[in-house]
Amino acid sequence: MRQTDTSAAAWASIADAAGHLERIVMKTLHAHPDGLTVDETCAAAGYPRYSLQPRFTALKDRKAIFDTGLRRRNVSGAKAIVWRIMALDRKDPHA
Repeated sequence: MRQTDTSAAAWASIADAAGHLERIVMKTLHAHPDGLTVDETCAAAGYPRYSLQPRFTALKDRKAIFDTGLRRRNVSGAKAIVWRIMALDRKDPHA
């Protein structure tokens, strides 16, 4: 598949937006050291769930955030993961 100038521009705009949204998630989680669910993070940051939720997976994959093992009810009533940024944890939770 050949990359065109339009597809390169589209990818660059998505990458820029993703990076910005990841910084929003990290900043919000940093301000809440006990951790937040995705819904709580979205509410605190003032962003819709569809904007921030995919960033949690990317940040988890890079080990920037981790699942604390805690669960809280989300807006739908289901149990949701409480996330925390790794930099705030004094020890690796998976060691």
